[in-house]
Amino acid sequence: MDALLERARRVRLLVLDVDGVLTDGRIYMSPAGEELKVFHVRDGSGLVALQRTGVAVAIISGRDSAAVTRRAAELGIRHVRQGVADKATEFAALMRELGVAPGETACVGDDTPDLPMLQAAGLAVAVADAHAALGPVVHWVTSAPGGRGAVREVCDLLISARAP
Repeated sequence: MDALLERARRVRLLVLDVDGVLTDGRIYMSPAGEELKVFHVRDGSGLVALQRTGVAVAIISGRDSAAVTRRAAELGIRHVRQGVADKATEFAALMRELGVAPGETACVGDDTPDLPMLQAAGLAVAVADAHAALGPVVHWVTSAPGGRGAVREVCDLLISARAP
């Protein structure tokens, strides 16, 4: 636990996937083709609290969704990258843009497209119901599954690690 807290203490940037992390991974489609996503309110509360400590939050998602754009705006998340095919390149560009070293980042993922970001992050986190391939790469696995409070657990860890 001490090693985990030390990694968490250094974090200046939290990067999140969306589907399977901020949501439960299911995609709802209306008959008109409108895509709907369900976000957990506690995850949002945790993200707002974390940003108040000075930690930047970013989203890097392979899909493009108006719901994500709106939710990110509600939570004050300014760094939103959607429709990203190469998450590793986007993650590296974001770190350069914000002047953050890899060891100062945390990344939360749930599936194999997230592996390159997780491998580059100083603190790699998988949600409880993540694909098994993430197990050997991550430093920590949340108790809650994606879309069900997993992000709040990560925020609480990062906030508690920063406490004096």
